[in-house]
Amino acid sequence: MNTQWNIKGEYLESCSCRGACPCVYLGSPTEGDCSALVGWHINAGRYGDIGLDELNVAVALSSPGAMAEGNWKVVLYLDQRADERQQEALGTIFGGQAGGHPAVLASLISEVRGVERLPISYGIEGGRRHLALGETAEADITALEGLDGGEITITNHPLAVAPGQTLVVASSKALRHQAHGIDIDLSERTAFYSPFAYTGP
Repeated sequence: MNTQWNIKGEYLESCSCRGACPCVYLGSPTEGDCSALVGWHINAGRYGDIGLDELNVAVALSSPGAMAEGNWKVVLYLDQRADERQQEALGTIFGGQAGGHPAVLASLISEVRGVERLPISYGIEGGRRHLALGETAEADITALEGLDGGEITITNHPLAVAPGQTLVVASSKALRHQAHGIDIDLSERTAFYSPFAYTGP
């Protein structure tokens, strides 16, 4: 019998593309390949009887071409604050074994280069988001300002980390990851954030 689960919260992604990232429209990355850091903050969630509230997860990934074509190399990072059962649940969900949309994303992965447990922080302050993975990685992004001073958004994009949600378009002040052969050290590149909600069978 499959374990019932659901999680919801907010996610961010920050990548190596310049300007408007073509990957979300099934296009090719502006730099030929794409490296990214993706982080999720779970406001509320359960995996069976295991509570997952206020925990964080992150993935560093490298795609050799259009992201929708797969062949991603990834590293999965689990929140060090989670106990053993919570970490196992998070690994099962975000590794794709529990079904739901994470399984769709996992189908694009060709190689998992590592699974690590690190202190992960996900900060929200107005239009700024900051993700830190110990000393290994960080993404510091700020929402771009639209014509009326409000957010610039994207909806109905075909490649989505959070299907059905409206992306807020942002720019990175810092994007850094140095581990497992996925090396990124960039700024002023594309970023997004939005709510997310995933559920299992």
